[in-house]
Amino acid sequence: QVTLRESGGGLVQGGGSLRLSCRPFGAVASISEMAWYRQAPDKEREWVASLIIGGIPRYSTPMKGRFTISRDNFGSTLYLQSTNLEPDDTAVYYCRARDFRSGRDYWGQGTQVTVSS
Repeated sequence: QVTLRESGGGLVQGGGSLRLSCRPFGAVASISEMAWYRQAPDKEREWVASLIIGGIPRYSTPMKGRFTISRDNFGSTLYLQSTNLEPDDTAVYYCRARDFRSGRDYWGQGTQVTVSS
């Protein structure tokens, strides 16, 4: 079992930056991949970026260049650094972790990011 806790969201002015964090608890050693998704109001959840543990980050094409995913190998916390934020980036940002033993995905509760124009 894995529990994920996101933090770092908030209100930011257009052009600003934020760093989101996702801290895993529980069976952390069984996590093989972590990722960020977001869901804007009245839209479907979309993939932002993902990181296979020990691998190379991958980004959704529209997010590339403004978002950077990374992981603290000591504490296993996942980060999403965003720059030059736009109002269209307003969404709830979710963290996902995959357990390689069960193949199950775990989701966090989400953290709200609001970008003002």
